[in-house]
Amino acid sequence: MTLVELARAGRAPTLPLSIDLANGESLELHSLLRVLPGQRYVGRAIWRGRAVLAKLLVGSKAARHFQREVQGARLLAEQGLNTPKLLAEGQHDGGGWLLFDYLDGAQSLAAAWAEQGVGDELNEPRQALLASALGVIGQLHGRGLWQADLHLDNLLQRDGQLFLIDGGGVHGQVPGQPLSQDKVLENLGVLFAQLPPMGEEPLEEVLIHYLLANSAHGLPLEALLKEVAKVRRWRLRDYLKKIGRDCSLFSAKIGAFGLRVVLRDREAELQPLLAAPEAFIASGHRFKGGGAATVARVELNGQPLLVKRYNIKNVAHWCKRFWRPSRAWHSWREGHRLSLLGIATPQPLAVLERRWCWLRGPALLITEYLPGHDIIARFQPYLDLSSGREGPPEAELQALDGLFAALLRERISHGDLKGYNVFWDNGRWSLIDLDAMRQHHSDRSFARAYERDRARFLRNWPADSRLFKLLDQRLPQVPGTCPERG
Repeated sequence: MTLVELARAGRAPTLPLSIDLANGESLELHSLLRVLPGQRYVGRAIWRGRAVLAKLLVGSKAARHFQREVQGARLLAEQGLNTPKLLAEGQHDGGGWLLFDYLDGAQSLAAAWAEQGVGDELNEPRQALLASALGVIGQLHGRGLWQADLHLDNLLQRDGQLFLIDGGGVHGQVPGQPLSQDKVLENLGVLFAQLPPMGEEPLEEVLIHYLLANSAHGLPLEALLKEVAKVRRWRLRDYLKKIGRDCSLFSAKIGAFGLRVVLRDREAELQPLLAAPEAFIASGHRFKGGGAATVARVELNGQPLLVKRYNIKNVAHWCKRFWRPSRAWHSWREGHRLSLLGIATPQPLAVLERRWCWLRGPALLITEYLPGHDIIARFQPYLDLSSGREGPPEAELQALDGLFAALLRERISHGDLKGYNVFWDNGRWSLIDLDAMRQHHSDRSFARAYERDRARFLRNWPADSRLFKLLDQRLPQVPGTCPERG
């Protein structure tokens, strides 16, 4: 297959695949690690009898992308940074290729991070990973280079060594001389914006490892936090644009007579459910039926999933709903918002809307199923704290503190914070039923909404109970919105 033909091969070409290079040479592509259809195919290949990492650039932008990749790879190598060796590169037939040493057995720091715990906990193994990453990034900046899309997936570890990859995002200010302070803060802002939020003290501790590798400039914490906040806002806006279009993360089919968006890496698995959701609901375990919504736990390939169908009750109800985004779409969007912000919620897997000439009808949301207990059931044994009974486990109370602190930090209101919508899952409290969730731009509107959320949450328990008083003492307040504690 030529590079021109590869550009038309779509998202999942049949492998293995023989790719013609220049001068009669070829390589055999065995697996794909990343695909941008019609632009870029990255995977493991065999070339001249050895395993290589092949970057194949095709389409109208191939020449420009090729130059960026070559320039970045050479900058890393020329500055003596640890990076896979560029074995061969070239352009032919409207495309380009770069072949690198294949680091067999290497693991990205992002994958290693995910293996070291659940959620956002910055435990000791994760601190060690971040320390090693910052040491390498300090070396990168000390040589006058930066990586535009700096994240843990662009650092590979193997046999105790770290390797910088993805030269296409590498740029030089004055190669060989330390990067300017402004550029350092900007680039570190990109890194930390993609990690779970951390307080000032943990941030200062991990930055020591950066300064040990590059002490050319101080790192004013306030300025760095501003950069992190700016990048977080941009990333959230960018991600929420992707959840409604066909891209590498989502498979989307949107038209006048229906909408279907599904996580791309779960699409094949979910196909039977997507094709016949009503049959699965009918045979599943219903938690709620009729009225405005039907909720059921269904089984797919032995795995439980939750399906929530948002019903249209009558013509009057349809007239109120057809012109607005469906509640399924709202929950889909807010679920992805929470996930990106590091606030636990069941992963949204797919959303479907029935339409007639763009007018919306019933809609469905498919998410992961949480098998745990809601907070009312979990805290029930501690409702009566008389006779010396201890309160809820401190780990669960601290997790609750963290949940409310995150809602405050991100200015998010749930809108219906009854206890049945807060589930214990893998050491974290997870939010469900996001129909009314909102991220506020105004401090004033958030303060009012947060006060309502906090009051609704506390109403899950009698006001004269010790559990109520304990939670009231612990849960953070927005100044001026709650009665002063005695």
